[in-house]
Amino acid sequence: MEARIVLLALLALPAALPRGAERRCFCQVTGYLDDCTCDVETIDAFNNYKLFPRLNELLQSDYFRYYKVNLQKPCPFWEDNSHCGMRDCAVQPCSSDEIPDGIRAGSYKYSEEANNLAEQCEEAKRLGAVDDSLSKETRQAVLQWAQHDDSSDSFCEADDIHSPDAEYVDLLLNPERYTGYKGPDAWKIWNSIYEENCFKPQNVKRPLASGRGDDGGHTFYKWLKGVCVEKRAFYRLISGLHASINIHLSARYLLQDSWSEKKWGPNVTEFQQRFDEVLTSGEGPRRLKNLYFLYLIELRALSKVLPFFERPAFQLYTGNQSQDAEMKHLLLEILHLAKSFPLHFDENSFFAGNKEEAAKLKEEFRLHFKNISKIMDCVGCFKCRLWGKLQTQGLGTALKILFSENLIEKIPESGPSYGFQLTRQEIVALFNAFGRVSTSVKELENFRNILQNMR
Repeated sequence: MEARIVLLALLALPAALPRGAERRCFCQVTGYLDDCTCDVETIDAFNNYKLFPRLNELLQSDYFRYYKVNLQKPCPFWEDNSHCGMRDCAVQPCSSDEIPDGIRAGSYKYSEEANNLAEQCEEAKRLGAVDDSLSKETRQAVLQWAQHDDSSDSFCEADDIHSPDAEYVDLLLNPERYTGYKGPDAWKIWNSIYEENCFKPQNVKRPLASGRGDDGGHTFYKWLKGVCVEKRAFYRLISGLHASINIHLSARYLLQDSWSEKKWGPNVTEFQQRFDEVLTSGEGPRRLKNLYFLYLIELRALSKVLPFFERPAFQLYTGNQSQDAEMKHLLLEILHLAKSFPLHFDENSFFAGNKEEAAKLKEEFRLHFKNISKIMDCVGCFKCRLWGKLQTQGLGTALKILFSENLIEKIPESGPSYGFQLTRQEIVALFNAFGRVSTSVKELENFRNILQNMR
């Protein structure tokens, strides 16, 4: 089966590639990354041979494969009824009896300590209830303040999972792959993200954008080099996320569609159109380096959040006690492995300096990313929307972790963690989003091998 998919991938190539084209995608993707002390080769070895196999196993477990999402939310920015009509854009939600009891019930009870935690949470809710003696206006104001406090550390516009439109989706049965969703509708999404949410002035055209001029991106990169590290990092995270998604679409391309079967596999031509140095006017290798930058940011978040998951009270609850214990053990193994990475990104350079200016910039950073999470509800392809929402929520959760370091350090070894919390939605999104980036790095090795075999 695997040999046949590789053969189909080779058949997807043009009859003859330009001289040197088989290696151009990767010739600049080597060595150290900008704004980092890490190099590409260290990430490749760590991810492909240590972390990826374990992470892939974790993501196939029941706790991580079911994600609740509302795909019916209207686009908040423009009127849009242009939903993709192709069958590969469809998402098949789960019926209620397919969801493990523990996930569906939202239960959290395995141990005496966890039972005590649930009781303490109920007590906190009772004590935190709004005083009935207050006026209606004051009660409303208090509720709004509480909602603001709950969302003040959030980088995403999360779905209301209690909405009648929210449904569980089995991520393994709805994999991210090429659906045929492209053209003006898809371009509008990315254009809105880059042009309106990446701190970029309108007169600075990004490379390969419509009406960019003919300076090959010189003006854009001169601007990017001149901005603060936070704004530069923001652009690189979005570019890295875009690159990761494009790798997934190239790696799981529809190579054969007949009445009897479909075959998905790597499409080298599609990959080169998105990342070849010449075909992208030098942008391809930059995009791939930004993917590695995104990898480092999300890996750093995993290394930082270990204390939250190490607590005995935390359980990956599905209702299958032995499997849940096994998966928590694997989860902690992955987090310890992430912590052992030798060349972590140093986030201490973010929002340093003047405290007032740093706080203002951090809030801008958070609101810009939150806006991007809202744009995902404008994606016309439901499968693309599903994975776009999940990956932005995952990256947003990683950012939340990185900016909550002081709260995480204060988490007690036992008992409730009032200062820092992650919902199940955030946990599932965090690990699946990193799984997508980890898969992208692994797929690059596959594309590199295919191209080398063609020489």
